[in-house]
Amino acid sequence: MQREHLGSRLGFILLSAGCAIGIGNVWKFPYITGQNGGAIFVLIYLACLVLLGLPIMSMEFAMGRAAQKSPVKMYQELEPKGSKWHLHGYVALTGNVVLLMCYCTIAGWMIQYFVDTAAGRFVGLNVDEVGAMFSGMTQNTAAMVIYTITVVALATIVCSFSLQGGLERVTKWMMLALLSIMILLAVNSCRLEGAGEGLSFYLKPDFNKFKEAGIWNVVVAAMNQSFFSLSLGIGSMAIFGSYLKKERTLMGETINVVCLDTFVALTAGLIIFPACSAFGVEASSGPGLVFITLPNIFNNMAGGRIWGSLFFVFMSFAALSTVFAVFENIVACVRDLTEWDRKKASLVCGGSLMVLCMPCVLGFTVLSNVKILGLSIMDFEDFLVNNLLLPIGSLLFVLFCTCRYGWGWKNFTAEANTGNGPKVAGWMRLYMTYVLPVIVAAILIIGLVNFFNPQ
Repeated sequence: MQREHLGSRLGFILLSAGCAIGIGNVWKFPYITGQNGGAIFVLIYLACLVLLGLPIMSMEFAMGRAAQKSPVKMYQELEPKGSKWHLHGYVALTGNVVLLMCYCTIAGWMIQYFVDTAAGRFVGLNVDEVGAMFSGMTQNTAAMVIYTITVVALATIVCSFSLQGGLERVTKWMMLALLSIMILLAVNSCRLEGAGEGLSFYLKPDFNKFKEAGIWNVVVAAMNQSFFSLSLGIGSMAIFGSYLKKERTLMGETINVVCLDTFVALTAGLIIFPACSAFGVEASSGPGLVFITLPNIFNNMAGGRIWGSLFFVFMSFAALSTVFAVFENIVACVRDLTEWDRKKASLVCGGSLMVLCMPCVLGFTVLSNVKILGLSIMDFEDFLVNNLLLPIGSLLFVLFCTCRYGWGWKNFTAEANTGNGPKVAGWMRLYMTYVLPVIVAAILIIGLVNFFNPQ
């Protein structure tokens, strides 16, 4: 089966960034920035991106490009004979499936909120009534099923075409629109009367909050955010490496993707905090920010129906870009395992995913009493991906690319440094071989400890 390749460098950057950019950039990053010292946290976060995100992402890209295979088959091309590294390929495939089982539901919420906002269904509602809209949405099983299936159907259609004619073309336009809408929303928020206080809360260095939160806690929060914001560890980046030609070094391409992901996260704060301060609303974190707090703000804003619609278009694009990218990874894995053509693999994967998404959808109604480790179905799926599969997978990628029992440092750097651009330097070997695995293992352990023993 001949390997497809992306048509442009821009397509690769936007696809990879689209996979990394998700709703977590919007409903988590701005809030923890404000709570952990503003600009101080941002600086620590950027340092963690350099120390964690850049090396691990470059490893995923390198493994994919060298193997020219999906995650489920790339280890077989690179691992020493007789080793068992390839078992992680099947775990990575499982991770992509579990991720979409809950993420498609949330993407459906974004589209539904865009439809409701554009139709004016929030106009005239008070704070309690807007909150009731969100509760009502999660209790409307039929609507949840329809919107979730719509998301999966869109992914199936987009990925059934050729790589360049389907996924690359659609994602390029969608990401360019997303970035344009974000800038427009940020400019509008910063021009609101009373926006200055929100900007100060978000970006002004606040040493008192930094001390209150605790230096160690701030560093851990920055490490966690930088690590999880890039979706590393389940091969979602490796697949795009396999579609990439060898004209450019992978560290240089990684820098571009990380910068774009960071730009979106920072700009989200410029949208949210000025608007919250302008209307005297306290910014929250999590789904409540997007589905309750912001609709209330748009209700009180001049032209709020338009700005609200634009915001949920942006959120829909952010969610769909991740869905499309991860779905492509699943399709590529299935094609490598079965040698099916793209259309057949997309249809089978799409149909299967529609069924697999249903427990999460029904977890808000008929399956609401089902608890796993005390968690709802959606929260358990989120726990599996974020607390287990991403950090464990990232640790395995690092070990595979640096130890002599895996692919090894020389093979990794030879692939990563092929082409023009910034290269992995020899002095980085000590850090990436001995320090980086310890940091990733620490993130895994801290995440599990905090989950099972919350403070």
